[in-house]
This record gives sequence, structure tokens and C-alpha cells, in this order.
Amino acid sequence: MTEPRWLTDAEMHTWRGYRRMRNLLDLQLTRDLGADSGLSDADYDVLTSVSEAPGRQLRLGELAASIRWSVSRLSHQVSRMEQRGLVARGGSADDGRGATVALTDAGWEIVQAAAIHHVASVRRHFIDVLDEHDVAALGRIADKVLAHLTEATPPTPPRRRKPT
Repeated sequence: MTEPRWLTDAEMHTWRGYRRMRNLLDLQLTRDLGADSGLSDADYDVLTSVSEAPGRQLRLGELAASIRWSVSRLSHQVSRMEQRGLVARGGSADDGRGATVALTDAGWEIVQAAAIHHVASVRRHFIDVLDEHDVAALGRIADKVLAHLTEATPPTPPRRRKPT
């Protein structure tokens, strides 16, 4: 058995700092999002993803893959959001078998209003705390880590049914 590559003191400091920062930042942004718009992180993830899609609608499987959720988890979330009038579920125009998720007019209005407050929160608690060099460095770091993780764990493609 090979000896593990333990983290140096500097690496451990960086790793722990990152984890603490991520946890506290996520907590603060979640609190602000709820207080400002009444939306949860899950609501906002679904609404923003669908709002950016052509025609403000996506196939359920494509949406699940893009936000890296299981179809089952997403289906439950969409059901809760349907009850609140934020989204509507429908059949796919392509083949009639797959489900789609579309923003309602109310969902579109809510995500637009929420985005204004959410961006202000992101600025206040993250972007404005950094200088332009920090932002550039963090962007490069994020790109590297995301490229690695995307290669290591690609999104699960939506299941395609075989024609009968």
C-alpha cells in the first residue's frame, strides 16, 4: 500500500478555508434568497435553468442532467413548484412521450425579481469583497477544477426510449 499524499500546512489551510467559505457563503446567499424572494435554492436553480432555455422550457431529463439532479428528485421539486404556479409540466412536442418543464408567466416574473436581489447578495457577500485580481484568479481556478470534475463525472445523459 502506498503512503497517502497528506496535505501540507498551506494546502490544509487553503482547503479548510475554502470549505468554510463555501458553507458560510451558501448559507448567507440561501438566507438572502429566501428573505428577498421566498424562493429556495432548489426553486431558483430550476427557475433560472428553465428561464435560460429556448422558449423557457426544457425536457425533464435535460434539466435534471444540467443541474445534476436525479429525475426523481427533480420531478418532486417540479410538482411542488407546479402547485405554486411557477412552472407547468407538459408533454414533449418532439415525441409526445417525454415530459417538459415550462415557466409560467408567474414563474418568469418571480425569477426576474429574484435575480435582482440575488445578484445584489452575490455582489455584497462575494464579488465586492474581492479585487479584480482575485476575481480573475478565482475564475481560472474554477475553470480548472470544473473541467477536471466534468471529465471525471460527466452528467448523466437523459434516458432515451427505444422506438417501438
